[in-house]
Amino acid sequence: MNTQKFLVSGIIGGIVSFFAGYLIYGIALMDFFAKNGGADSGVMRPQDQMIWWSLILGSLFQGLLFSYIFNRWASITTLSAGATAGAVLGLLIMAAHDFIMYATTNITNLTATIVDIIAGAVLGAIVGAAVGLANGMGTKKAA
Repeated sequence: MNTQKFLVSGIIGGIVSFFAGYLIYGIALMDFFAKNGGADSGVMRPQDQMIWWSLILGSLFQGLLFSYIFNRWASITTLSAGATAGAVLGLLIMAAHDFIMYATTNITNLTATIVDIIAGAVLGAIVGAAVGLANGMGTKKAA
């Protein structure tokens, strides 16, 4: 595995994860999730109380995870292949996490759980597309 390609595409994926996650969760779905919480209340931090270093680190790790998988096992080097693989990864990761959280906590209701899985697949597709595209940069194509 090319370490430089892994790091560069992972960092690009992390940056895309941060901004796309903000658009999806911080803008488009913010009110939806506020209205579809579970029995627990007050679990969402207001924006002025966000722990930014942790949010940035989590986004970076998402990009690095996709980059590692794409570079190590899948050789994904195009936007479309990255988007497809990213959507599948996002769906599976979020479904595993969200259904376990739904079973064990009172943070969200079932509707929000399903929407979060779909949002995770969309975010995964966007991050995967960026990582796949970054992986393909500088790659010579056969004539």
